[in-house]
Amino acid sequence: MQNQTAEVIRSAAPAASPQRWSVAEVEALLKLPFPDLMYRAQQVHREHFDPNALQLSTLLSIKTGGCSEDCGYCSQSSVNATDIQNQKLMEVEAVVAAARAARENGATRFCMSAAWREPCDRDLENVARMVSEVRALGMETCATLGMLSEEHAAQLREAGLDYYNHNLDTAPELYGEIITTRTYQDRLDTLEHVRSAGISVCSGGIVGLGENITQRAALIAQLANLDPYPDSVPINNLVKIEGTPLAEAPDLDPLDFVRTIAVARITMPKAYVRLSAGREQMSEAVQTLCFLAGANSIFYGEKLLTTGNPAEDHDRVLMKKLGMYPLTEKH
Repeated sequence: MQNQTAEVIRSAAPAASPQRWSVAEVEALLKLPFPDLMYRAQQVHREHFDPNALQLSTLLSIKTGGCSEDCGYCSQSSVNATDIQNQKLMEVEAVVAAARAARENGATRFCMSAAWREPCDRDLENVARMVSEVRALGMETCATLGMLSEEHAAQLREAGLDYYNHNLDTAPELYGEIITTRTYQDRLDTLEHVRSAGISVCSGGIVGLGENITQRAALIAQLANLDPYPDSVPINNLVKIEGTPLAEAPDLDPLDFVRTIAVARITMPKAYVRLSAGREQMSEAVQTLCFLAGANSIFYGEKLLTTGNPAEDHDRVLMKKLGMYPLTEKH
């Protein structure tokens, strides 16, 4: 076992050019003894980042509910019987005010999310104005608006969009059981349009959807083998919402979530690995293990789209306990 472990660790060493990862190789990493996996993830993390710094992002739902997609985990799908109240697209001034408040609370990246299958031309114009004005505040900008055409991606880039988020969600083999209204290739096409427009890619997935370890490995392999792999990789732990098909999904073992973070760090060494949805349900100890495993970005604020998120003061207290600090603060 020791020789096998050493071989897997050696094969995970950063290469001069991006490494192609097979599902079997990623699964072998997920199965490493926990101390060995954490040690390797720490090595990779420290090679590329300050291990005590966290990049803080704030996420705002600029248009809530009424989405025509049937994502089995989502409270904003019009197909799912949840109690989310539909809200129209926010006014530009309100979004800019929220961004300004986020900046004052220490966030450096402002993410704007709209519950659409894809934006229409008129809505895209309004979002482009939001992007331009938020960027004028000196913040990085990110948007997640569903599928994007080449033209819409170019329009957002012209407005100054830095990042576009479009998650792969899960492995190709499981995808059809979670979503039927858009294909896996639709997601890959959007990422290609974003990349071709010169916008940095933010793409990750959700664990705890009922996937097995091979399917979890397949998700990470898909992300790691994108050319190039995403600049930001949000890893979400399923938040089970009453009225969605996945409300009764079995709980994921917290250590399996930590393992997922560690393997994302090893396979995508220069990416910001973001501890995302589900963090409110995690103990401080589990969050700390995630940081040790290589997570170096969090969503910062009281609300994450339609679900709760640890409040800023709680995050600051935990960061102080751990001797960690926002990326922009000098130590």
